[in-house]
Amino acid sequence: MAIEEKTILNRLYVVAGLLLLLFIIIAVKLIDIQFVEGKKYRELAKNNTIKNFVINASRGNIYADNGSLLATSVPKYDIRFDAVTVSSQNFKNQMPELAKSLSKMFGKSVSYYKEKFRKARAGKNRYMLVAENLGYSDYIKIKKFPLFNLGPYKGGIIVEQTTVREHPLGKIAERLVGNQVKNKPGVYKVGFEGAFDKYLKGKNGRRLKQKIAKGQWKPVFDENEIEPEDGFDVVTTINVNIQDIAHHALLKQLQYYEAEHGTVIVMEVATGEIKAIANLGRTSKGTYYEKLNYAVGESHEPGSTFKVMAFMAALEDKVIDTSTVIDTKQGVKTFYGRKIYDSHHGGYGTITAARALEVSSNIGLATIIDEGYAKKPNKFINYLKQWSLNKPLGIPIAGEGKPVIPEPGHKLWSKNALPSMAYGYNLRLTPLQTLTFYNAIANSGKMLKPRFIKEIRKRNKPVETFSTEVINDKICSDKTLSEIKEILKNIVVRGTGKRVHSPFFTMAGKTGTAQTEYWMADWKENKRYVSSFAGYFPADNPKYSCIVVIHKPSTKKGYYGADVSGPVFKRIAQKIFTDTPLIAEVNNVETVEENVQNSFATYYNLLNNKPNIIPEVIGMAGMDAVSLLENLGLKVQVKGYGSVKQQSIEKGTAIKKGQQIVLTLS
Repeated sequence: MAIEEKTILNRLYVVAGLLLLLFIIIAVKLIDIQFVEGKKYRELAKNNTIKNFVINASRGNIYADNGSLLATSVPKYDIRFDAVTVSSQNFKNQMPELAKSLSKMFGKSVSYYKEKFRKARAGKNRYMLVAENLGYSDYIKIKKFPLFNLGPYKGGIIVEQTTVREHPLGKIAERLVGNQVKNKPGVYKVGFEGAFDKYLKGKNGRRLKQKIAKGQWKPVFDENEIEPEDGFDVVTTINVNIQDIAHHALLKQLQYYEAEHGTVIVMEVATGEIKAIANLGRTSKGTYYEKLNYAVGESHEPGSTFKVMAFMAALEDKVIDTSTVIDTKQGVKTFYGRKIYDSHHGGYGTITAARALEVSSNIGLATIIDEGYAKKPNKFINYLKQWSLNKPLGIPIAGEGKPVIPEPGHKLWSKNALPSMAYGYNLRLTPLQTLTFYNAIANSGKMLKPRFIKEIRKRNKPVETFSTEVINDKICSDKTLSEIKEILKNIVVRGTGKRVHSPFFTMAGKTGTAQTEYWMADWKENKRYVSSFAGYFPADNPKYSCIVVIHKPSTKKGYYGADVSGPVFKRIAQKIFTDTPLIAEVNNVETVEENVQNSFATYYNLLNNKPNIIPEVIGMAGMDAVSLLENLGLKVQVKGYGSVKQQSIEKGTAIKKGQQIVLTLS
C-alpha cells in the first residue's frame, strides 16, 4: 500500500513538474510575443495600415522672354467622403446642409446628394467620390461646407491633390518645351523640361495615409508631414510672337508641298539667343504636329548651304579670290571616275568663283576645293575643325545630333570625298549647327553658342543668370567676311535665291537642295530631296539669323531650296519686322523683366486676398491672368497672345460661378 502511494505521489510530482515546465514555456513565449516578436508584428501591422506617401512638388514655370507662360503646373483636387468615420449625430444634423451647399455649387439637386450620402452611409463606403478635378478656389470653398468643415475624422472629408502640367501655347513649340515621359509620372527627358529638370522639379513632400476598405488610402491628418518645395522658374529666350510666326510659316509650306517633315530656327545675331524653334512632322492622315526635335537632333547632308563654308576656307587660305575664273564645263564634269552635275541644263561655262557660289554650281565648288586641296586635304579639313563643325555644340537640350566631317583614314574617305564635301555631301550637320555658322557671319565673325535660357527664378527673384558663350572670337579675316557677306546678299538679289528677293526688305543667305536616301534602290523612281535656306536679315545690319529645312517635299510641286524653303524664310523675316509691334520688347530686356515682376506681384496678391469680385488683370501676362481667373471660378476665353489689353467684365463686378470672361491679349 505504501509503495503504491509512493508511486502515485511520484507520478503526481512528474505531472506537476511537466505542468510547471509547460507554464514556464508559455510564460516565456508570452513575454517574447509581447516584448520581442510583438514589437515586430505591431510594426508590421502599422506599416500595412499606415504609410507615408510622396507628394510631388509643383514644377516651376517655364516662361518665354516676355513673361508669357510656356509651361506651368496647375493643382487639381479630388474630394471624397468617408461615411464610416462620421458620428451618427453629425451625419444626421449636418449632411442635409452639406447636400444643399453641394447642390448650389455643382448644379445637381439636393435630393441627389442626400441619396448619395445615405447610400454611402448604409454601405459603409469609406471612399465615396464627391467632386473631382477642382481648382484651388473651389477646393477652399468645399472645405468650409457643413460637415466637411469638421475635418477628416469628424467630417469624413478626404482631399487628394494632383498636379497637372499645362502648355498655354498648346501644340506650338510642344517638342521644344518638352513633355512628361509616357507612363512615367514626373519624369521629363526632352526639351526644356528635360534640360532644366534639376531647376524645375523642386523637392517632394510626404503625407501620412491610413489604409481603409478595398485597398484604398485616406490621409491621417489634414496637413502634410513634410511640405513639398516648389521648383524654380526658368525664363527662356523663346519669343512667343516669333515662335508663332515660325510655326505657321513652316506649317503652311509643309502642307502645300506635302513634305514629310521640316524645321525652322530663328536666332538673335548679337546674343546667340534662340527665339524660335518649330519642328513639324507628317502623320499618316496628312496632318502635322511637333513630332521630333529635328532642329537639334537630326544630322543630315546639308547640301548647298555647306558651300559657304567650303568657299570661305578657300578664300581664307588664299587658294582663290572672288574673281578667280572657274570652268564649269557644260554642266557635267568627271572627278576620279564619277560625274558631277550642275542643276542648270548646259552648265554655266567659265565664270568667277563668286558667281559660282551665287548660282550654286556643284562643279564650280568641287573644282575649287579639289584643285586647292587634293594633295593636302587635311589643310581644308582643319578649317572646318577650327570652326568647330566637327563636334556637337554641347547645348543643354538632350538628343543633339553628332556632326560627321570625314578625313583621311575615315570610313567615308575616298578620292571623291573632297569634291563631294565641297557641295555639301559626304558629311553631316544638324540644322542648328549650320545656323550657328551663318550666325557667326552675320555677327562680324564671332561664333556664339546657341542660348536657350536667360535665368532661373525663385518667387520672381533671379537665382542664376546665363550669359552668352563664345565658341570662336573670329572665324575668319575681315576681308573674307566682307566678301562672303557681299556674295550672300547677291545670292538673294541675282543668284539662286532671287525668288526670295524683295526691293523693300534686305536679306542675305544661301539656298540648299540635297538628294536624300539616294542609295536606296527605288530612288530613280521616287526621288527624295532636302530643301533648305540659311541666312540672316536685314542684310546690312543683321538682327536675326534663320534656317529653314524641309525634308521630302512632293517633287510634283517642287523641291529646290529657293522654291520650298526660301519663301518660309522670307515670310518669317517680313512678319518679324513689318507685321508685329513687339520689336521694342525684344530689344529692351529690362522692360520685359519689370513686366514679369509686376505681373507676378499682381497675381500673387490677388490670389492670396481671395476676392469675391472681378479683379483687374489688364497688364498681366495672359496665362497668369487665365490661371488667376480660373482659380476664382470663372470660365476664361482668350483672344491673341502676350499681355492682357482688355477684359470683357469690368473690375469690381461680383463673381458669379461659371461666368465667362473674355481676355484680349496683344
